Amino acid sequence: MQQRDSILVVIPTYQERDGIAACVTQVLQQDDRVHVLVVDDNSPDGTRDMVLSLAAANPKVQLRSRRHKRGIGPAYLDGFLLALAQNPAVVVQMDADLSHDPRELLALIAPILDGSADLVIGSRRVDGGTTAGWGRWRNRLSKFGSIYARLLLRVRIKDSTSGYRAWRPELLQHLSSSSTVASGYGFQVEMAYRAVQVGGVATEVPITFRERQIGQSKMTLGIAIEAAWIVLRLAVTRNRLPKFRR
Repeated sequence: MQQRDSILVVIPTYQERDGIAACVTQVLQQDDRVHVLVVDDNSPDGTRDMVLSLAAANPKVQLRSRRHKRGIGPAYLDGFLLALAQNPAVVVQMDADLSHDPRELLALIAPILDGSADLVIGSRRVDGGTTAGWGRWRNRLSKFGSIYARLLLRVRIKDSTSGYRAWRPELLQHLSSSSTVASGYGFQVEMAYRAVQVGGVATEVPITFRERQIGQSKMTLGIAIEAAWIVLRLAVTRNRLPKFRR
């Protein structure tokens, strides 16, 4: 079990062998309190073996190896449960491809550590936030998705699709008692919505999101349509969840 002041970064992977070592190394360099948990969905490219070699060299690196590829949502939920069992001060989620800049990690977790927020979203849509290397179609799709979610779900979050986040463990524990419906990138929207719905304090800090330099993006039109359907389903059902008490 880690110390209570530890920062546990959960990174889901599928076919990320070429970039995972650089990602983990840069994340660990940000602060001595940082630990990394990689959740791999049985990547056929040897990602698991790469992470095992990193873990053998550094006890701050852990691997959760899953038998099947079931989507980013279930991978994160699996990682969150393992993270919570280690009693960290903060749980962070981020991509494996360095689209999320590890150098922005400390700014991301600051509102959790100072007690002002329960969820911090690294946002491309607030002042100072931006994207780099995206085409016009990708930018428009992302902006539309955020506006669509904000209007239908009636939340003030400007970038609910962002996957760079810091969580107060108590809020994650509270949310783990309810089931999620999204398995793809709609999971990000669903978790942000549920966090606000139960009374968690959510805030956004600016980040620069960079298009991956290694490998191929996993975002497709089909994934975007799935996320849109999840938002509509959440807006229609609006299930009442037990309130979170800090």
